[in-house]
Amino acid sequence: MIDVERLLMKLPGPLHVLNEGFAFLLELAALAVLAWWGWSSAEPVLLRLALALAAPTLAAVVWGLFAAPKARIRLPLAGVLLVKALVFGAAALALHALDRPSWAVAFALVALLNTALATADRQAAMHRGA
Repeated sequence: MIDVERLLMKLPGPLHVLNEGFAFLLELAALAVLAWWGWSSAEPVLLRLALALAAPTLAAVVWGLFAAPKARIRLPLAGVLLVKALVFGAAALALHALDRPSWAVAFALVALLNTALATADRQAAMHRGA
């Protein structure tokens, strides 16, 4: 059985830093996967290049506007989580389209766990005034 009270406790300092660092690596991986998908999705070289640049750029702009820690447009938590789900979901779907279904599932599960931990950690910190 899951101890909800323990889950809502703020992560200890080193675990918080590790989880935040891992979140950044997941974001970079999502951008790389989207570029890989773009390059693999078309035949003409110019279209491949356009998709390989446009897909991660669009994801990065949306993330920077709405989900980054210093986002230009502040959304409520549900909005930030929706943006994260869209970007990470797009990367998981891209992996699936690249014939990497097990990678897609693994990426989605790891991104979900990381986001859930980060969200619980931030909520606990706000609740405790830390």
